[in-house]
Amino acid sequence: MDKPWIAHYESHVPPVIDIPSTPLADCLRRNARRFPDHPALIFFDNKISFKELNDAVDRFAAGLQKLGVAPGDRVALYMPNCPQYVISYYAVLRIGAIVVPCNPLYVARELEHQLNDAGARVAVVLSSFYPTLKEIRANTPLEYVIVANIKDYFPPVLKALFTLLKEKQEGHYLDLSTEEDTVWFTDFLAEAPEVPAPLHVEMNDTACLLYTGGTTGVPKGAELTHRNLLVNAMQCQVWLNVKPAREIVLAALPLSHSYGMTTCMNQGVYSASTIILIPNPRDLKFVLKNIVKHRPTLFPGVPTMYVAINNYPDIQKYDLSSIRACISGGAGLPKEVQIKFQELTGGKLVEGYGLTEASPVTHANPINGENRIGTIGLPWPNTDCKLVDVEDGKTEVPVGEPGELCIKGPQVMKGYWNKPEETANVLRDGWLYTGDIAVMDEDGYFRIVDRKKDMIIAGGFNIYPRDIEEVLYENPKVKEAVAVGIPHPYRGETVKVYVVLKEGEAATAEEIIRWCRGRLAKYKVPTDVEFRQELPKSMVGKILRRVLREEEMAKRAAEKEGKS
Repeated sequence: MDKPWIAHYESHVPPVIDIPSTPLADCLRRNARRFPDHPALIFFDNKISFKELNDAVDRFAAGLQKLGVAPGDRVALYMPNCPQYVISYYAVLRIGAIVVPCNPLYVARELEHQLNDAGARVAVVLSSFYPTLKEIRANTPLEYVIVANIKDYFPPVLKALFTLLKEKQEGHYLDLSTEEDTVWFTDFLAEAPEVPAPLHVEMNDTACLLYTGGTTGVPKGAELTHRNLLVNAMQCQVWLNVKPAREIVLAALPLSHSYGMTTCMNQGVYSASTIILIPNPRDLKFVLKNIVKHRPTLFPGVPTMYVAINNYPDIQKYDLSSIRACISGGAGLPKEVQIKFQELTGGKLVEGYGLTEASPVTHANPINGENRIGTIGLPWPNTDCKLVDVEDGKTEVPVGEPGELCIKGPQVMKGYWNKPEETANVLRDGWLYTGDIAVMDEDGYFRIVDRKKDMIIAGGFNIYPRDIEEVLYENPKVKEAVAVGIPHPYRGETVKVYVVLKEGEAATAEEIIRWCRGRLAKYKVPTDVEFRQELPKSMVGKILRRVLREEEMAKRAAEKEGKS
């Protein structure tokens, strides 16, 4: 496929960038030398300098080595956005071990699967999440657990208030004295050597296992190498025209997700930017307070974040003018959302595209240059793309015709963890087959016309129907069930389930939702339940989600027409 997109790159966005052989953890050490007193993190108004961050990473890395954690060992992180997450992440990378980020919204059964699949020996967990981990710990290979308290990096006054009002009055204090092979994060740091034993990390070594449903819905770990992580951070820096130690990044995206990991944390650390850590992005008042006080310049997000800010009461009272650039991902960015947010901030909000298997970003509209609404923009530097026939997977389609989007570049993963067949299905001759159907115009701008066949994208989260269906089938009253994504004005899509009950059984929609609520992360829980006598199936007995979605859309259209 020709590369017409190269002609549309601005002068400050070269089509190819030079990639150094320097792991990200070494980039942090470099920036600690260059900008020792520059704020690396801001957390509840507490500022942590690059020197302080690097020193903590060194200590934590040395502590892990003292435990016997060796290169290639897996260390799970089960925390929201907080300084302990960043410290643990870079410490694991520094000693050549493998980070296993765990979604903070996971319930016990989901966490158990991931820890077992990854073979994690050590976990770092927030104290409020510890009961969930404790519930399933005996069923996992975990040998040691390090527990972080959210207050540890609070400013002194807030820390005292938290201890007094939250822990003592509400009885939230966690006693670890009787927990075997379990220690507080602060004690672990205090008892660790100052620096880790030096070792060489190869750029092609696996650095991170990020779990995704891929194109099949089966949870699997995408093996991202040290080169993958470095390259996508560099691509992000170049695309956003980030100058060293000049930017402030609002990290409201979860760092445990590939999007937040790269565009907020890794890009910030690589470019010596200051990162404002937001542990709960749904607390809009807290988000806005941080924007007004700390003046972020970069705000990567998902459309639901921008929608929420656009519609926040009295939003005009908040000064958002510091924001200069935002890349929106995870779902399509509506034009009206984009326009209103740009009016509020005076900055540039553009749509991009990525997937976990590509670290994740591969495309975006230019920050400086032509932004084409409804497209995912242009491929990033060092990234090649082609569209192939959906049926044969080989023949390249002409300009303007839909085909499966295939990507080749240094940000593409090594493969899926311990899943050679799955890897072979998506990595063919160096190309990553995304499963997304796209169209390219004459200028090289890409537009996604159909998402992965079954995946539901709600509020930027990828939801795989199989996860929900397995839970539904565990219900003794359910005979058949299927989960379908239906349009939602705020979340983009939401989950609706269609259920066939066993003969003689009765159930309510609330009962089904309650069943799911205790077994699935909150964002996966269905919001609508429809009971049926039978479900549409193909000739081989496969339930046809497409038919159900089309029926739902037709019903909505009829209702809308009836009201008009």
